[in-house]
Amino acid sequence: MDDMNMDESSIERKALSKRGFNTVVDIAGGFGLLLLNGPIGAILGVAAAILGLMALRSKDPEDKKPGTLLLISGFLAIAAKVSAIGIIKPLAGTLLTIGAIGLIATGVLNGIKFIKGLKKQSK
Repeated sequence: MDDMNMDESSIERKALSKRGFNTVVDIAGGFGLLLLNGPIGAILGVAAAILGLMALRSKDPEDKKPGTLLLISGFLAIAAKVSAIGIIKPLAGTLLTIGAIGLIATGVLNGIKFIKGLKKQSK
């Protein structure tokens, strides 16, 4: 095998590995956000917002979308628990649920691409 094929193979493996990791993180994060309506939702919202900020600081563009969703969802969770304005609580809860579903959907799409990549590499 020449150096060109080895470099391409290594790059493909790294991309596949990252996609698999993103699949797990997105799906777990989405289900975690669905749990934010519990009694400690504001505390979990702060944690989600911090994780979202960390993802947004990443140099990898693939981290930006989940990071943005996580950050916004964290702020919505906080607003859903501590807002003194009546309309904000139900609106924030609804938007939080939509954000969680978006993360889960992103994870599922990454998972499908991950499985296709595994099948491609096994050939």
